[in-house]
Amino acid sequence: MGGKRLEVAIAAGGTAGHINPALALAEELRDRGHHVTFFGQTSKLEGRLVPEAGFELVPVVVSGFDRSRPWTLASSLYRMRRAQGQIARRFSATGAPDVAVGFGAYVEMALLNCCHRLHVPYVLHEQNSVPGLANKALAPHAATVCISVPAAREVFEREGRTSPSVVLTGNPVRRSVVSASREEGRAAFGVEPEETMLLVFGGSLGAAHINQGVTRLKDELLSREGLVVVHSTGADGFDETVSALALTPAEQLRWRVMPYISNMGQALAAADLVLSRAGASSIAEIAALAIPSLLVPYPFATADHQTTNARYLVDAGAAALVSDDKIDEPVFTEELLGLVDDPARRAAMREAARGLGQQSAAAALADQVELAARG
Repeated sequence: MGGKRLEVAIAAGGTAGHINPALALAEELRDRGHHVTFFGQTSKLEGRLVPEAGFELVPVVVSGFDRSRPWTLASSLYRMRRAQGQIARRFSATGAPDVAVGFGAYVEMALLNCCHRLHVPYVLHEQNSVPGLANKALAPHAATVCISVPAAREVFEREGRTSPSVVLTGNPVRRSVVSASREEGRAAFGVEPEETMLLVFGGSLGAAHINQGVTRLKDELLSREGLVVVHSTGADGFDETVSALALTPAEQLRWRVMPYISNMGQALAAADLVLSRAGASSIAEIAALAIPSLLVPYPFATADHQTTNARYLVDAGAAALVSDDKIDEPVFTEELLGLVDDPARRAAMREAARGLGQQSAAAALADQVELAARG
């Protein structure tokens, strides 16, 4: 879209699941010539990730309300009012933004409530299939509510949003992930072009039950000629998994175990098959790079939202799903080995994932931000 250079304020914080989609949007808006400023807590993850990406972070100090400790409500409201006052004073000094965007963390409420009072339009983005409290509370005054998966639509419609103002954009994925190539990824992980790579990970914290399930299949997986396993255990599960696998030096050449993968874009781009949890960021990245996947949703996620997240890919034919309580049963073994042994099924999954258009989510969300700013 053409038009003037916009001043965009973004609030995102707490977890990588909120911050990385916000940074993906910010990168897209910057490429379009707009100026982006973040509002967040310097003590949280955004305090490191936002400056590393080259964006200004305006400090905001807030604290959530713990319903199990009712006395925290007073301090939470006090900090919220103080944060809103600080943001209002900044806007008086530097000028209000043309539009603001919130990504669901509690910290967004200070920015977006202030914007609403000043008649600055704002857009919400919801990463999960089950929207969080902050986004639900702010939805009534949002110019547009953007969602990552169709299942979130009915929740916002129950909150009073009309259907046209709830827009499916997908969940933005950062340039460093989307732009990763298979060749670069294979070089980074030492996987030959003709080998089949299985990537196993459980999100940033790992997944103990997935680690145990795939470890149990060690002999059967390594019996597949040309199969290489790249296995991110999570920091807490690393020593236990290494001990349980008891890999010989020869086996270590084909089963690479690490606590954490920092270059996830390259890992996904190199992979022929992914075994993982179904967090919103993982789903978005798997879909953006169109990687066939076997998803095992975390069973204790709020309102079982990881299962709903996974259904987005499964219903499109881009993934298979096994519940966590089936990891120790034959169905897990059959699904995983079946996908390893069936390149035609994996190819069909890859095509189905491409059809979701997830790689263009940042652009779709940026379009909605521009539309909101320009009325």
